[in-house]
Amino acid sequence: MPAKVPIKKSPAPSKAVQKPAAPEMASAPSEESSAKVPDNPAIIPETPDPVTQTPLAPEFETSAGDYAVSVPVGETEVKTETSEVVKESSPPKAEPPSAPLNLTVDGIDATSLSLRWKAPEAEGTFAIEGYFIEYRKEGCQEWVSVNKEPSISTHYKITNLNTGDKILVCVKAVSKAGSSEPTALEHNVLIREIVDRPKIRLPRYLRQTYVKHVGEAVNLVIPFQGKPRPKVNWTKNGQPLDPKQASVRNGDSDTILFIRKAERKDSGVYELTIQIDDLEDKAKIDIKIAERPGPPKTIKLVDVWGFNAAVEWTPPVDDGNAEITGYTVQKSDKKTGEWFTVLENYHQTNCTVSDLIIGNSYYFRVFSENLCGLSEKATVTKDCAFIKKTENTYKSPEYKDCDFAEAPKFTQPLNDRTTTNGYTTKLFCSVRGSPKPKIVWLKNKMEIREDPKFRSLVNQGVCSLEIRRPCPFDGGVYTCKAINPLGEASVDCKLNVKVPQ
Repeated sequence: MPAKVPIKKSPAPSKAVQKPAAPEMASAPSEESSAKVPDNPAIIPETPDPVTQTPLAPEFETSAGDYAVSVPVGETEVKTETSEVVKESSPPKAEPPSAPLNLTVDGIDATSLSLRWKAPEAEGTFAIEGYFIEYRKEGCQEWVSVNKEPSISTHYKITNLNTGDKILVCVKAVSKAGSSEPTALEHNVLIREIVDRPKIRLPRYLRQTYVKHVGEAVNLVIPFQGKPRPKVNWTKNGQPLDPKQASVRNGDSDTILFIRKAERKDSGVYELTIQIDDLEDKAKIDIKIAERPGPPKTIKLVDVWGFNAAVEWTPPVDDGNAEITGYTVQKSDKKTGEWFTVLENYHQTNCTVSDLIIGNSYYFRVFSENLCGLSEKATVTKDCAFIKKTENTYKSPEYKDCDFAEAPKFTQPLNDRTTTNGYTTKLFCSVRGSPKPKIVWLKNKMEIREDPKFRSLVNQGVCSLEIRRPCPFDGGVYTCKAINPLGEASVDCKLNVKVPQ
C-alpha cells in the first residue's frame, strides 16, 4: 500500500477532491489533462508512470481533522508546503527454498552416477518447481549444468561421464523466488564400474545380543560381498578399535573380529562398515561379556511359626554384567550341617520354607543366578530358626444341656374291656413326659384312692390298673390322668362285667 503522511489543514475551506480520470490509451497528454494545479496547496498534481505513461493520482484521506497523502510506489520523496516528507514503501522480499538434504550416491557404473536426496525443510515463499544438478571435475573450477529443465524427482542419474574422472556433484532447489543454496557431496566421486555393490551378510546369531563368558575367546567371522574389494572398518561404541584388546583380519569376502581372552570391558556395540567409493553398508553387533553374579547383598530370618520359616533377601550388588534370572534357596540342619536345596530358579526376593522338623534348628542361604550360572558364594542367615514343639492343652468341649421338659402325653390309650364276674382283670396305657408325671386313676370321674380292690403300677411309662375279682358293681368308665408341672393329659375306657347264667 502507498505510504500515508499526515498534512496540516489548509486555511481554505475543505472540499471533497476527486481523482482525475486516467486516459484510456497511453498517448500525449491532451489540453484537458494538462490543466493547472488547483489553488489548494494540499492537492498534489498527477505524475505519469515512467513505464506506462499513465498518470498516477494521489489519494487523500481525512483523519482527526488532518489530511493524509498517499504517495505512489516509485517516488522517493514528495515535499509539500507543510515540509512533510513521504518515503518510499517497497513490497516484501520473496524467500527462496532452503537447501536439499542428505545428498548421497545411489549407484556408480563406468559412465554414469546415480544420486538421491531429500526435499528441503522449508519451501520458501513459493512452491518448489524442481532441482538443478551440477558437477565439477577435479582440478577444474567450472561447474557443468546437467539438466536444462528442473527435475521434479529427488533422485537423478547423470549419464555420459568419462571413466576415471573424479567429479564433485551439487544439487539446488528452485522456485519462482530463485534457487536455494547448493548441497554438495562431501568429496569427489571416482567414475568407474562397480561390479557388485557392498553388502554385509550378517549371520543370524549376531542379529541379537551376542553373549560370552569372561575368559572365553570371541571369534566372529562375518562374510560380505562387493567388487572391487571394499574397504573394511571396525568401531566400538563409535570409537576406533584398540588393537591391544581386539584384532581384525580382513579378506576378499569376509572379515574376522578376534578377542583372545574376553573381559567385561570388551562389552559394547561393534559397528562394521564396508565401503566402495560412496557406496557403503553397515552392521551393528551387540557383544556382552558376562560372568557369574555376586551373592545377595543381605538376608534375614523374618519369622518362624509352626513348621514354617520366612526368609527375605536383597538383590546382589554385582549382577555379572547380565540380568539376574533367579535365586536358589537352601536349608541346613544345625545338627548335621548339610545343605539341601529348597527352591531353584526362584524369581522373588522372599520365600517361606515349610515342612521343617519339630525340635530342630535351621540356617538358610541364597545364591544369585544369571545366564552364566550361580554365584560362587551364598549369603547365609545369621539367626537360627528353631522349630518349637507345640504345647497342646486338652480342653473338654462344652455342651449345652438339652431341655427335655415335656408335658404329659399318652402314647397308648386305654381300650374298652369286657370281663367276667369274679375274674381279675387289668387296664393298660402308656404315657411320657418330663418331669415324670404323677398318675391318678378315676372311676366314673371319682378318684380311686387306697382301695384294696384296686392296685396301680407304673413301669417305664406303662401304667396299669389291676381290678381284683370284679363284680357288676365295678363296671363303668375308668380314667387315667397324668399330671406334671407343664400340664396334664388323660385317657378313658369303659369296663363291662358280665355275670355268667
